Amino acid sequence: MARRDRTRQKIVDAHAALLRTGDLRPTAARIAEQAGVSVRTLRDVFGDMETLFQASTDYWLVSDESLRSTVDPEASLSQRIEEFCVERTRRLEAIAPAARAAALLEHTSPALAKSRRGHVQRVVDEVEGLFAAELSALPEPDAARDALVAVTSWNFWSMLRDDLGRSAEEAEAAMRRAVADLLGAD
Repeated sequence: MARRDRTRQKIVDAHAALLRTGDLRPTAARIAEQAGVSVRTLRDVFGDMETLFQASTDYWLVSDESLRSTVDPEASLSQRIEEFCVERTRRLEAIAPAARAAALLEHTSPALAKSRRGHVQRVVDEVEGLFAAELSALPEPDAARDALVAVTSWNFWSMLRDDLGRSAEEAEAAMRRAVADLLGAD
């Protein structure tokens, strides 16, 4: 790996580390300090914060993808719901620092807004792929799909965890209940 690439990775890793510690709006100076580089180096490597945000969203996407597991679409509905909700919990907890930080800046950052749309589309694709048979049997499949996406989204998770103070286990139970109810599972 070339020196510039190593420096770039150190800066992205430093940004992620600051987000994980709760510093949701780290300055270029804080990121550079955490990475052990100068602000000038950070700016030379990335040019601007928006470019760093793009690299950071790529980092979090790779992290999120590494947590994905395959849920057998032929398994029973209750098993698919269980496995899907366990996976969503694992992924939502892992992405939480980045999602909290992005919520503060995505209205001014095209990279963060694009990342959010991408994450939402991945959830739509997962829901449609895993629950296709059940959705097609419902009277309003598009509305049901949208409701499933909503109750398995970061926004729902954040409300449960941050606003209502629920533990991850309690939030997962609420998600599982909502998904089961929407799909008419027992």
